[in-house]
Amino acid sequence: MSKFGLIGKNIDYSFSKKYFTEKFERENLPHSYENFDIPFLENFPKVISETSNLKGLNVTIPYKEEIIPLLDNLDNEAIKIGAVNTIKISEERKLTGYNTDHYGFQKSLEIFLPLQQKTALILGTGGASKAVAYALGNLGFNFNFVSRKSNSNSFVYSELNQAIINNHLLIVNCTPLGTFPNIEACPPIPYHYLTKHHLLFDLIYNPSETEFLKRGKLKGTQTANGLKMLELQAEKAWEIWNS
Repeated sequence: MSKFGLIGKNIDYSFSKKYFTEKFERENLPHSYENFDIPFLENFPKVISETSNLKGLNVTIPYKEEIIPLLDNLDNEAIKIGAVNTIKISEERKLTGYNTDHYGFQKSLEIFLPLQQKTALILGTGGASKAVAYALGNLGFNFNFVSRKSNSNSFVYSELNQAIINNHLLIVNCTPLGTFPNIEACPPIPYHYLTKHHLLFDLIYNPSETEFLKRGKLKGTQTANGLKMLELQAEKAWEIWNS
């Protein structure tokens, strides 16, 4: 029996375990999937050494970037993105990092295209935002990051005005703000400037409609949550583990 799992911190809420456990049962596959909830990445080598028949891992917050130095190889796209969410483990226990987030995001976004302009704001600057940026680049979007701290590559939230909102028709939430159980939280953008031409895309899937998406709907925007993205990236990970 092959084993698979998820590396992360505080991951009881995880989509992956439920998704793959149900997949294995549905397809009558003799595999198991478990959460490896580790408080520090220093615990990661122990997971590898002490888990027999481990063939593949998913990686989630907060380790998508930090885990890279602990891997033996990186796929070309993971190198370009600078974040890993999938690890394939060879018979020789060599670890190769991949990124399937960009694939899941791009495929789930394409359903809503075209927008009137290929312009986007990416809220957050973590590992998920890097995959989103890579996918938007593939689709020919011009995009800007928004973060809490000022730097030359991004806006800070307090800078967002009507002109900036009007000039960026896709707004992607890559922050954890609004995730269960803190469902009243949302990114501090000026929602009153949103229009029916905007699309709000939230990588969060629990709850299915976050405060971020609710506020967009009140202004007539299109909205999408992260569930389809997660399903697509999970199936891509499964393909990698079995290639």
